[in-house]
Amino acid sequence: MTKEELAALTAEWLKIVKTKTEEVMAAQIAIDKTEGTVEDAARARLTELVHSRKALFDKYSKVIAAWEKKGGDPEEIADYRAYRSAIIIEETRTADYQTLLAQALSWLTNRDGGIQLGIDVTVIIASLLGLLFFGRVVRRFARRWIGHVPNLSKLLQAFLVTVVYWIVLAIGLMVVLSALGIDISPVFALIGGASFILAFAFQDTLGNLASGLMIMVNRPFDEGDYVDVGGVAGTVRAVSIVATTVVTPDNQIIVIPNKNVWGNVITNVTASDTRRVDLVFGISYEDSIPEAQRVIENTVKAHPLVMDDPAPVVRVHELAESSVNFICRPWAKTSDYWSVYWDLTQQVKQAFDAAGISIPYPQRDIHLRSTTVGDGQGETRQALREI
Repeated sequence: MTKEELAALTAEWLKIVKTKTEEVMAAQIAIDKTEGTVEDAARARLTELVHSRKALFDKYSKVIAAWEKKGGDPEEIADYRAYRSAIIIEETRTADYQTLLAQALSWLTNRDGGIQLGIDVTVIIASLLGLLFFGRVVRRFARRWIGHVPNLSKLLQAFLVTVVYWIVLAIGLMVVLSALGIDISPVFALIGGASFILAFAFQDTLGNLASGLMIMVNRPFDEGDYVDVGGVAGTVRAVSIVATTVVTPDNQIIVIPNKNVWGNVITNVTASDTRRVDLVFGISYEDSIPEAQRVIENTVKAHPLVMDDPAPVVRVHELAESSVNFICRPWAKTSDYWSVYWDLTQQVKQAFDAAGISIPYPQRDIHLRSTTVGDGQGETRQALREI
């Protein structure tokens, strides 16, 4: 139908609901003039008329909505809608509590009233439960399928599975609402307007969101990796769309906004399968350098977790103030790093002790020089000079 035809149809429906409203008003007046059993019968008649008019008002509202979609005059549409609201408010205000109670009970037991509402609520609840179950099934299959895609980090896999789950729920909910006759087009308009406002209100959150996507796509680390991010070192437990959760070695749980993660230098300690263990051992200047190097090399070679390839490096590195320092650089698997570090620190010390090689304390030599200064009384002063 055209816009003009719908305007004429709306005017005709207004006449119909006005006629029915006049009957309702007459029935209301009849209640005020009767008593006892006659009053109950009149109230039952009024309730029947109200429900009958409600069905007419529903059709009347649908015609107005269709006229509005065709581009009808907003002011005229507002006037037509105001008529229904004014009638219902005024009748509710002037009716006695018995009439309102009778109408409420009648609505609850009416097929198009309370019963239909109960059916709709039951359908919505059952649909939501069904959607949750279906969404979990889809999420399970999506997790299996995405898990077979190569070169996807665990973080990105978890994000994609979550996106699939919520998309299924959103589409399913829209289908259910449409099946119940609920117009969902205003929802999209509401989402669009809300998105524009929230974009300004949650700029920091959107920054974390963008950083989270960059982390998942570029994969600087994955779940279970040991990282150092902005001075926070620990094992990555989880990465959500806005924050990264890190567990420190002493079991502290630290949540870092993704914007701070992506905006800082990221050190991934466990990204490689092997690591070099850097150690420094000092000996006294009086000890034999070849003997000390032999002791260190034998100790490193004997350790079962030290790798043969790349070969360990043991060299004289520095002539320090109190000692001759050796660098010791064996290679080990990343998971064995600290075991090798701690074991070699202990074993080299024990091997030095067995070989009679000392690890000197920090020391300083002091040279004394005596001078005689005449001051008329034959005093002798001793000057100390520290070298």
